[in-house]
Amino acid sequence: MRPIESSDKLKLVHSDIRGPVYQKALEMERRGIEILKLNTGNPASFGFTMPPSVRHALLDNLDRAVAYCDPKGMPEAREALRAYHAAQGVQDLSADDIFIGNGVSEVAQMLCSVVLSAGDELLMPAPSYSLWSNAAYLAGARPVFYLCDEAAGWYPDIRDMERKITPRTRAILLINPNNPTGQVYSPALVEQAAELARRHGLLLIADEIYDRLIMDDVPFRSAAAIAPDIPVVTLNGLSKSHIVCGFRCGWAVVSGPAALTAELRENMTKLSALRLCGNALTQLVIPAAMADPDSTRAMLVPGGRLYEQRAAAVRALDQLPFIHYVKPQAAFYIFPRIDGSIPIRDDRRFAVDLLEAKHILLVPGSGFDWPAPDHFRLVLLPEPDVTYQAILDIGGFLRAYRQ
Repeated sequence: MRPIESSDKLKLVHSDIRGPVYQKALEMERRGIEILKLNTGNPASFGFTMPPSVRHALLDNLDRAVAYCDPKGMPEAREALRAYHAAQGVQDLSADDIFIGNGVSEVAQMLCSVVLSAGDELLMPAPSYSLWSNAAYLAGARPVFYLCDEAAGWYPDIRDMERKITPRTRAILLINPNNPTGQVYSPALVEQAAELARRHGLLLIADEIYDRLIMDDVPFRSAAAIAPDIPVVTLNGLSKSHIVCGFRCGWAVVSGPAALTAELRENMTKLSALRLCGNALTQLVIPAAMADPDSTRAMLVPGGRLYEQRAAAVRALDQLPFIHYVKPQAAFYIFPRIDGSIPIRDDRRFAVDLLEAKHILLVPGSGFDWPAPDHFRLVLLPEPDVTYQAILDIGGFLRAYRQ
C-alpha cells in the first residue's frame, strides 16, 4: 500500500506564528529553557484577564449553551452585533446578516469557500495575516499581494492594488487596523479601495477585529459604513478586545445591496448549517461584551497596559539606530525593519538564531508574506519592563549578528 497523499491545496499553506520556529521553541522548553514568546497575540498568556462582565455572562447562563443553537448564532448575540455595527454607521442591517463562528478563522474560511473557485484570486495586503492566504489556498484559489508602503505609514498602495486586478480577481481584502503593522487606515484610503471594488464589481472584505483596540484617538471608520452601495463582508471578534482568545468567538457581517449579496448569504447559511452551530458557550457573552467597551478602553490610555507596553517598545527601539519602525496605532504588534548595515538573507534563520541565543521567539516578516527578509513582527504584550528589555536584547544580538 502506498503512503496516503495529501491534497495539493496544502502545499503552500503555512503558519509561521506556530510553525517550525515555534516548534523548536517548544522543544527548548521541554529541555527546561524559558522562552519569551513574542510570536502570537495571546493576551491571557501575559496576565491579561477577561472583564467581569464577560465572566458573569458566561457563568450565569451556562445551561443555555448545552443544546445546539441557531446555525447562524444565538438571536440575542446576533442582535447585539447588529446594534454594534449599526452604531458604526453600517446601514440596513438585520440580525440575519450576521454569521457567528468559531473565531474569525472559521468564518474567513467559510467566506473564502463561498466566494472563491479553483483558479480565482483574492487580492490581499503584503504584509498580511496568513489566515487569509491559507484560506485562499484551501479554497483552491490564489492570493495576490498588493504592497503596503512602509514609507507612507504602511498604507496600501492603491495603484499597486489596481495593477493587480485581473479577470480572476473576486475580492479585495483590507485588514484594518492591520496585523502585523498595527496601523489604522484613513477613511479616505478605505474609500479609495472601495472605489476599486465598485468599479471592478468585486466583493470588499474588511477584517476589522482590532477596531476596538485603537489608541491616541486615531480616526477609524468601518469599510461597510463608508461603502453602503457595494457588497462588503466585515469580520470581527472578541478574542483580543475582551481577552477571550480561547473562546473562539468571531463573526461575519454581510452588508450592501441585498440583490447583490443574496447568493453569498444563502451559501454562508448553508456552510453554517453544515457545522451545526458555532460554540454556544462563547455566544452567551457577546451581548455583555458589546455593552462593556470601558474595560477595553482602559487598556488603551496612558496608564493602561497596552498603551504603556507600546511606549516601552518605542523607548527601546529608539536606542537601536539600525532598526526602523512605524509606531503602531492599534492592536499590540509592531513590524520593525532591520536596515542594510546588518544584511539578513534568510529571516527564518535569523528567527532561529535569535531563539537559540536569546531565548526570544518572534515571527519573521516572511511569515506575513513580506517579500524581503528584513522585517519581523513583535507582540507587545509582556509587562513594559519585559518588553523594553526584550527589544534591547534583540538589538544586542543584531549588533554582532551576520549571516
